Amino acid sequence: IIGPLMHTWLYEVVRVSDKIKPSTFERYEGVYRNYIKDSPLYGIKLHNLKSIHIQRYYNTLYENGKTSSQIKNLNKLLKKFFFYAVDEGYLLKNPCTSKSLTIPGEVTQEDTDIEIFNDEEIEAIKKALEGHRLKPLILLALGTGLRQGELLGLKWSNVDLKNKEIKVEQAIKAVTIINSDGSRKYEIREQPLKTKNSIRTVPIPSNLIPILEKHALKQKEEKLKAGPLYNDSNYVFTTATGNPIDTRNLLRAYERLLKKAGVSYRKFHTLRHTYATKLFEKGVPLKTVQMLLGHSDISVTANIYTHVMPEKKIDAAEKINDLFA
Repeated sequence: IIGPLMHTWLYEVVRVSDKIKPSTFERYEGVYRNYIKDSPLYGIKLHNLKSIHIQRYYNTLYENGKTSSQIKNLNKLLKKFFFYAVDEGYLLKNPCTSKSLTIPGEVTQEDTDIEIFNDEEIEAIKKALEGHRLKPLILLALGTGLRQGELLGLKWSNVDLKNKEIKVEQAIKAVTIINSDGSRKYEIREQPLKTKNSIRTVPIPSNLIPILEKHALKQKEEKLKAGPLYNDSNYVFTTATGNPIDTRNLLRAYERLLKKAGVSYRKFHTLRHTYATKLFEKGVPLKTVQMLLGHSDISVTANIYTHVMPEKKIDAAEKINDLFA
């Protein structure tokens, strides 16, 4: 039967795998709990399962207001599970790989402009950051393009102020740890980066060095003030007692900062997009931007930042204008 076997697979195979991050398992468990546990698919015997059973369920979900993106995530997990079922001999083939299976409402996504902060907004944010605890973190995000988790997971041992560079080697993420009995515990965990390309060395703009030096001194003062209560974690960005910053608290503070600056809300990731866009505007080659961002493939970088390319294409055409003089 699909439901019980999928539960066994999730908890006794996937959960204990060293290839699965706690955050990934948390996502998988949520999909199972919300879309499989009490669904029409739960009680179907695997040898009786056909693609049409899955298709009808997807259609019902879509009719009841679920998005094609949500259904696509469900399909991804089912596909993984059915590959396991095929390997174990429960199924002859994976029904989620069938060409006859359609994600309702799915359309081919056209490239859309990403959101960035313009120069005026950047100045407003910088002004609002004066005296703000998040000043070095936000400015470093703008000046290096590090992801939120990479910034929070950054340690002083990764920062070389003399040579003006950062080694990005780990990230922090807030996750719900789900035990074998289903009990849950919220934790802030350090975890490895997504791909080997994410492990990279990123230069620090010279003007940020004094800001980071001042931040380091302030952190030492906080350590002295807190005394034995201080958690000497070596993280660059911490609470006043040295503990890692909770991502939820960071995002709340970030949202308040934008409001104070009079800048319309955009995701924290917009800081990273702004960094990359500025590099393109300054003529930095695509390959270099890919390496700085830690993208696994240059096509990923190109696809995300197509909005910058039209102007570059015009510039390229103008450079051979003298051929027609």
